[in-house]
Amino acid sequence: MAKPRLRIIPLGGVGEIGKSMTVYEYRNDLIVIDAGAKFPEEDLRGVDLIIPDVGYIKQRLNKLRAILLTHGHEDHIGGISFILNEFKSIAPVPIYGSELAIAYARAKLEDYSDPKLADFRVVEPRKRYRLGQHFEVEFIPVTHSIPGSYAIALKTPLGWVVHTGDYKFDPTPPLGPRTDEERLKQLGREGVLVLLSDAVRVERPGHTPSEAVVSETLDRIIGAAEGRVVLTTFASNITRIDQAIRAAHRHGRKVAISGRSMEQSTRIAQELGYLHPPDGVLVPVEIAMTLPRKQAMLLTTGSQGEATAALARIASSDHPHIRLTPGDLVIFSATPIPGNEQTVSETIDQLFRMGIKVIYPDIEPTVHVSGHASREELKHMLRLLRPRFCVPVHGEYRHLALYRELALELGYLPERVVIPELGSVLSFSREDVRREGTVDCGPVLVDFVTPTHAVLRRRDEVASSGVIIAAFVIDRETGKLIAGPEVTAEGLNGKVSAETLAKVTEEFKRFLAKQKGGFSHGYLVSRTKSVLGRQLYRRAKFRPLILPLISEL
Repeated sequence: MAKPRLRIIPLGGVGEIGKSMTVYEYRNDLIVIDAGAKFPEEDLRGVDLIIPDVGYIKQRLNKLRAILLTHGHEDHIGGISFILNEFKSIAPVPIYGSELAIAYARAKLEDYSDPKLADFRVVEPRKRYRLGQHFEVEFIPVTHSIPGSYAIALKTPLGWVVHTGDYKFDPTPPLGPRTDEERLKQLGREGVLVLLSDAVRVERPGHTPSEAVVSETLDRIIGAAEGRVVLTTFASNITRIDQAIRAAHRHGRKVAISGRSMEQSTRIAQELGYLHPPDGVLVPVEIAMTLPRKQAMLLTTGSQGEATAALARIASSDHPHIRLTPGDLVIFSATPIPGNEQTVSETIDQLFRMGIKVIYPDIEPTVHVSGHASREELKHMLRLLRPRFCVPVHGEYRHLALYRELALELGYLPERVVIPELGSVLSFSREDVRREGTVDCGPVLVDFVTPTHAVLRRRDEVASSGVIIAAFVIDRETGKLIAGPEVTAEGLNGKVSAETLAKVTEEFKRFLAKQKGGFSHGYLVSRTKSVLGRQLYRRAKFRPLILPLISEL
């Protein structure tokens, strides 16, 4: 009889940045680490989010023991509410993580699902938790760009498996403890079978700078600004939000927060004691806009050029409260996720056209530092843990390949460093690793038909349910319509009549004619989708996937 083997299956987060999710399976026990989402890339504008396909887990729900969260960033928890909807038959599902990650996950369930689908359990560092017959789990603090970040150590019948999550070795983290190197070293002495390591920054030599560097840069930039200051970053980047608020306070500025996710994130962080804004520094946006320009700072969503975020609306002169004027300053305290570069560039260009000064990492590198380990830190983790097998995760394919080269430089044998593929089944014994086929793991498209209601669209369902494509050409400088729009229906099988499509097209033309130009490309995509979606539902009671195709001349 064959000896049982440990199966590790990445459903997201390898060969890509985002939607991190990994299955660990041994005999009759199955656990999942992370349940992330990712922003769509340029060729999928019109889609709001992408999450992993959990069909493999749904077929084995009787074996699912828990979902473990490494930290509270969108690419690691952003799919949790939609994924738990798929697991309703065994609700509540145990969810383990830090206090902050759990709070963020709970908020997502409150927005898009039901918190009763989860049994939330806040963990303590170094404490062991039994999961089923064959797994124990321990959470090990690591530094990242958000407090409450953990590496996860799984004790299996074959030995320890360490899943690093996102990490770096920051000696001076502004919030939270330093990476627990002593415990990692102990695990190395006890014997680590497999290391699954963050690899996204393997191209960068040396060490990633400390978050403390950003505090100094923000203090200098905000202190020198003459007009209003707008800072955009990830809504869950509590460290950056704390740094920005403190810098603003030192220079006599009040701070307002704009963007639903950032408002929610900041509120949760305050409730949990991660943020302690000085008394009186936080004010409503409406109040901030009445202050002298040199006394106001705004923290907004939109660092990735997201079409519906506050900054996109500001850049399109469509925000209900915020209007910027020449001489104001926008700070991008984030780097674009791969695939978002064009969208971010378009937002920055539009701000420059408005006469706004913009500072971003390409011209001021320390306005943001990565939360991920550079080459020397990746080597340090390998030396601490001394795993028998290495599996790079969290990176595009070149990152995974370069990590493999790094491990080989340290003396690892080629057969012990495995580059995973999405859906590939990696099967481990104490002596070897082998590939045992693949499981279905295609992307699932999340389409928000209203702010609080989403439709999940799988690839095969898109083919059968159809798509509306809206194509038009606009003037790059003025935003005026040059040609189109041409609205076509593909694969709708009579659900939308030609007459309805013609009327929707005419109404959409009238909408475009009213636009005065001066908007970000991503924002126009969002407005196209919302206007067409509203008209189609009103006339045909149908919500298809809508993909705007906008060309600029």
